[in-house]
Amino acid sequence: MPRATLLSFGHGYSAQALARRLTARGWRVIGTTRSEGKAALIRETGAEALVWPGAALGPALDAATHLMVSAGPDAAGDPVLAAAGEAIRARATQFEWVGYLSTTGVYGDRGGDWVDEGSECRPSTRRGQWRLEAEQAWQRLHREAGLPLHIFRLAGIYGPGRGPFAKVRDGTARRIVKPGQVFSRIHVEDIASVLEASIARPRPGAVYNVCDDEAAPPEDVIAHAAELLGLPLPEAVAYDEAEMTPMARSFYAESKRVANGLMHEELGVELAYPTYREGLAALLAEELARAKA
Repeated sequence: MPRATLLSFGHGYSAQALARRLTARGWRVIGTTRSEGKAALIRETGAEALVWPGAALGPALDAATHLMVSAGPDAAGDPVLAAAGEAIRARATQFEWVGYLSTTGVYGDRGGDWVDEGSECRPSTRRGQWRLEAEQAWQRLHREAGLPLHIFRLAGIYGPGRGPFAKVRDGTARRIVKPGQVFSRIHVEDIASVLEASIARPRPGAVYNVCDDEAAPPEDVIAHAAELLGLPLPEAVAYDEAEMTPMARSFYAESKRVANGLMHEELGVELAYPTYREGLAALLAEELARAKA
């Protein structure tokens, strides 16, 4: 029986959280990256690194029992399908599980209303439209070639190195207030739990929303971070008056509550961090523990 092997395209933050769990269980993990500098960091985590495009992909594809794609699309489409789509199609039935990491941005703006996996996708940003088109391209490969595809629509990702504490401490954090605005979030370790559960219980063709149990206004998260640190409440700034990068402003273009019942019921996932409160408390505890080490 071949050794369980995950080939991870675009082996970034979320993929590395899953890889740590799999390598601890004896899996082989091969992660692609575009630079040798990032390849060295991947190797430090216990995974193999492939600088790609560039290196020959065939041997890694031949060895893979599982595929995961988190490389982001652009106006030209999905980069993995563009470069390796035919090679993947030729091996489609070889894989036990294929995961595509997408975004809840495919649902677009709902004015704070709920969406679930059956809701119509109507993205309101360019990045959301690219993701939807990439999803559809992977779904065609599932239908036409039998690729065992699973799509995971991730909410806003946070975790170690991606928390609000640094900005609160240095005084640059702001509570940007847009009435009615709510976001869903997900801790990176909970993403890994969902992916691990899906690998154990594959259902090709499945789509899962991956988010925590409470959508919340972004200003509430910043306020809670300040409270945990024992620091003054950061300044409140009206959205219309706030200076933000185009990327940051695009996040405020959409407001919705994302239902995660399928993730809980079908995959049996119990979130370690069901709301931002548990997640922030854990991040701060980890920071303090590292500081004392």
